[in-house]
Amino acid sequence: MSRLRAAEYARRMAAKSDAAGGNVTGAPDAFHRAVEDLTSAPWRSELHVEELPAPQRIAPYSAAVTADVLVNGEELGSGRFVLLHDPAGNTAWQGTFRCVTFARADIDPEMVTDSLLPSVGWSWLVDALESNNADYDAPSGTVTSVSSDSFGGMASEPSRAEIEIRASWTPKLLADGTGLSPHLAGWAELLCTLAGLPPLPAGVVMMPSRRKPPSRSSRRH
Repeated sequence: MSRLRAAEYARRMAAKSDAAGGNVTGAPDAFHRAVEDLTSAPWRSELHVEELPAPQRIAPYSAAVTADVLVNGEELGSGRFVLLHDPAGNTAWQGTFRCVTFARADIDPEMVTDSLLPSVGWSWLVDALESNNADYDAPSGTVTSVSSDSFGGMASEPSRAEIEIRASWTPKLLADGTGLSPHLAGWAELLCTLAGLPPLPAGVVMMPSRRKPPSRSSRRH
């Protein structure tokens, strides 16, 4: 996506926030710039990223994308990335921006009983952010693993298990809103790690997005 189209998307997201009760008319330039990074980020070919309606009551301004990890038509994992912005600052965030993320993937049912799985899952997030040089404060989140077995008329269904990571952190962006890209790369790496994809070979460069991600609702109609 071009910077012009990305900036227009940022302005539309800001307008939506204002209509939902935002207490500032028009989003700050720093938010516009951060959303440009969000909507023009380069992604691995296995990640199918789409625009997602962002929550409008958590912060004055927000934008979001959702992603599915698809390999040969099979979904191996999914996630969301929400960018929140409160120009007045937020004590809990320790800043004016906040990244709120979700990532999930199916796992072997035997892994659910491993007491180390939650801490390992959290380390995948931390490692993904650090390996992409994402600078941040105040991380928090949960790692959940669940399993399910089917009975009765569904007894033939195999046992299933999955891991979910819900996390948020405050990205240390520059005053003009630049610096979100490493955080997006870290989230994308986490999704791929959960889905069991190997790291990209050294020297392979991801191609940047050249168009606005399609909305999830529009793709299904």
